[in-house]
Amino acid sequence: MGRGKVVLKRIENKVNRQVTFSKRRNGLLKKAYELSVLCDAEVALMIFSNRGKLYEFSSSSSMMKTIERYHMYNYSLPQTTQVRNHDTQNTYQDYVTLKAYVELLQSSQRNLLGEDLTKMTSTELQQLENQLESALTNIRSTKTQFMLDRLTDLQNRERALVDVNTALRTKLEEIQNLQVPLRLAWDGEGPNNNNQCTHHFSPQSDFTFQTLGVNPNSHIGYNNPMGDDEDGNVEACVSGWML
Repeated sequence: MGRGKVVLKRIENKVNRQVTFSKRRNGLLKKAYELSVLCDAEVALMIFSNRGKLYEFSSSSSMMKTIERYHMYNYSLPQTTQVRNHDTQNTYQDYVTLKAYVELLQSSQRNLLGEDLTKMTSTELQQLENQLESALTNIRSTKTQFMLDRLTDLQNRERALVDVNTALRTKLEEIQNLQVPLRLAWDGEGPNNNNQCTHHFSPQSDFTFQTLGVNPNSHIGYNNPMGDDEDGNVEACVSGWML
């Protein structure tokens, strides 16, 4: 005969209830294990008896990991969904606001360029005119200040160049003053010369070359007919030239 239908209600007999609990508990734990193996599912099972004894099964390494995953999915997911929906709504509102602001800026730019003026009222045209006059005043003021700053910079550069030119001129004058005594000494016009070199050698001077060995006591190469008195003048002239 087939097995009869079991009435799902509390078993009043304590012994039968304990036997049924043990059998069905083991079957439930076996089914949980089979489900985790066959379907590669993460299964966690906890059973408390009427006496408070715990029976558990977990397909993962730890029951706490499965419980934390359950809490994260069951409690955090609705909040995350709400946050995402709120962020999406805020993003759309920001997009609408920015789009309207960009359109306003584009319209204002066209008005400043003298376009689309027919749609403006007299008050808006007056405001636009005042805005343009204020902008033109600011532009002219900035331009004037720029030109003044440029002029001041050029004046400072001019003064610096003048100072450099003055320093170079002073240095040149000092060098020229140092060269004047040397030129005077070369020309024989120094203050200590005393006109000792008043006569110069002329092409008509009687210099006669002599052969070596004729007169050993005479000067080699030429005979000085001016005598010994001229030697001092020649030495003085040479000394003056060397100064």
